[in-house]
Amino acid sequence: MKNKLPKGWDENRVKMVISHYEKQTQEEAMEEDESAFKNRTQTAMEVPVQLVSTVRELIAKHQKLQNATAENTS
Repeated sequence: MKNKLPKGWDENRVKMVISHYEKQTQEEAMEEDESAFKNRTQTAMEVPVQLVSTVRELIAKHQKLQNATAENTS
């Protein structure tokens, strides 16, 4: 059975990501994790499993609206 990759991904990209994390030191991994939480445009939160699909739909709608707005202002 072949794995289904996300749109835009191929086997080479998967191998590059795996290689990146395998070569990363513990300190580098911690820095990467910490920098992700310093991004003030996003947040991390717990969502009940039953709401995950609804939250994903809301995010997709928001991104679509943002993209349309960006296209109209350029």
